[in-house]
Amino acid sequence: MLRRTVRIRQPLRGASGALAFVITATMASSALASGPDERQQLATRGGTLVSLRVGQREPFVIAHRGASRYAPENTLAAIDAAHGRGLVWVENDVQRTKDGRLIVMHDDTLNRTTDAARVFPHRSPWRVRDFTAAEIARLDAGSWFGKRFAGERVPTLADYLHRLDRNQQGLLLELKQPELYPGIEAQALRELRELGWLDRAHLRNRLVIQSFCVRCVKRVHKLMPQVRTGILGRPPISKLRRYARFADQINPRMSEVGSRWTRAVHRLRGPHGRPLEIYAWGVGPEASVRAVRAQGVEGVID
Repeated sequence: MLRRTVRIRQPLRGASGALAFVITATMASSALASGPDERQQLATRGGTLVSLRVGQREPFVIAHRGASRYAPENTLAAIDAAHGRGLVWVENDVQRTKDGRLIVMHDDTLNRTTDAARVFPHRSPWRVRDFTAAEIARLDAGSWFGKRFAGERVPTLADYLHRLDRNQQGLLLELKQPELYPGIEAQALRELRELGWLDRAHLRNRLVIQSFCVRCVKRVHKLMPQVRTGILGRPPISKLRRYARFADQINPRMSEVGSRWTRAVHRLRGPHGRPLEIYAWGVGPEASVRAVRAQGVEGVID
């Protein structure tokens, strides 16, 4: 088994789940500002991600929309940038095109992160659901970020999953605004199955599906109970026990995390028998590993 330790010498941008590959590493870049002696563990063994929950001391980092500090968000380049920085988990957002294809895109409009307004000047407000997959494939999703990313495309979910498999990375998959796309829960599961992402290895250690839509998370659990799921946001303590029936994670904004709420989350077990986990987002570039750890969260999505 190969082990190597890398010291963090600059802020990290990314995120880690409580699950990983064996390289005992301290990442070379991510959203947490860390001192040279603060280490973040990753682990890899035989090509299979393994859990670091037991005895884990540092918050795990999951690359938000890929390594989006270093490459245009939600692109294949962002996946590779995360991989190159030792981040074994990435988060992405999924939406549906006019002709029913699943693509990776955060906004429900195309104009912020592509040249849709130039290519299709008369189709404002450039909503994802008003364009076909072929039309979206024509768009440049990289030039807004930097010249060297000119020509980067909006990936389909299939493109994204293939690249993650190539890099042996895990996925925190967000169903984005599912109320706009009726049936997207079943469709996403169907595509994940077709591409081999609902086999035992992926289900155990490489996939979590999350959403702000509690009803949609519950639907994913009902359709495929083996899939680990997460609820985005900070539900009140009074609702946690009910949510623990179908969610394995509760993932709030970091500023909303409090010690009483955190203890209430950790007292409960999710549908797969493990204590509920907390993956916080919106951490901010100045947060230290020590400060994040003190909040009691398992990881950050940033």
